[in-house]
Amino acid sequence: MVVAFVAIAKSVGQQCLKRSKPYSNSYFSSYGVQKWQFQSHRTLILQSASESVKLERLSDSDSGILEVKLDRPEARNAIGKDMLRGLQQAFEAVSNERSANVLMICSSVPKVFCAGADLKERKTMILSEVQDFVSTLRSTFSFLEALHIPTIAAIEGIALGGGLEMAMSCDIRICGEDAVMGLPETGLAIIPGAGGTQRLPRLVGKSIAKDIIFTGRKISGKDAGSIGLVNYCVPAGEARLKALELARDINQKGPLALRMAKRAIDQGVGLDTESGLALEWDCYEQLLDTKDRVEGLAAFAERRKPQYKGE
Repeated sequence: MVVAFVAIAKSVGQQCLKRSKPYSNSYFSSYGVQKWQFQSHRTLILQSASESVKLERLSDSDSGILEVKLDRPEARNAIGKDMLRGLQQAFEAVSNERSANVLMICSSVPKVFCAGADLKERKTMILSEVQDFVSTLRSTFSFLEALHIPTIAAIEGIALGGGLEMAMSCDIRICGEDAVMGLPETGLAIIPGAGGTQRLPRLVGKSIAKDIIFTGRKISGKDAGSIGLVNYCVPAGEARLKALELARDINQKGPLALRMAKRAIDQGVGLDTESGLALEWDCYEQLLDTKDRVEGLAAFAERRKPQYKGE
């Protein structure tokens, strides 16, 4: 069985090294992702169809770091149809950006990460529209989770419902001390529908997740850190700075190694130990014949900073 697994893993691994997209464009067909054009501006990658979502490429020494900014202050970054289209396009663009090494998701709105779904807009939808919207939101966050590069959510202020579900789809979460997080859906006679019932217990454990979801209670930044919902809790207003510090650290590492490490962890966590070790070896083996590995050894021997090219 292990031999068969290795053969399958090797095939999947080759796809990762080729940086193929985790999903096709049809994955977002419900809300019709359109084609985009890369801009010549130094930092802007995508001029989104939604003005509430901006995707930027950092430059100079931070080249390789991408940042999605949520910017809908009038609705506390609540996710409506327009913002959802913007998120879809942004994540698709990241998956196609060959120079991307790490992604940050931040907010341009003070004391707000994302208030969740736009309930005012939701109230105007018929049942089929609600079903379509929530299904697409869930798929969008699954796409984010499956991106081949490390992802970081910088949370300041409120992150409720779909906002917290988006953050939980990232690899790493950082919050300010005054952040307020929660999944309040049961108070509206529904349940989290974009991954909350599945990702929260995997992060904090089944019992704590049930407590949070059953009661719909809000969690402070410090409490989120103590239960493992976030990786770092920093002074209020410093979440993005910490995210950038972490992104810069990650950005110095071998790009192919980052992809293989993410694949080994994400795919291996649900396997038995023997199969997980076989997956790890397959990921490791695919890095042996790369120019980056040779460069890493040479830089170590010469006591200099390595210059990785993702090859």
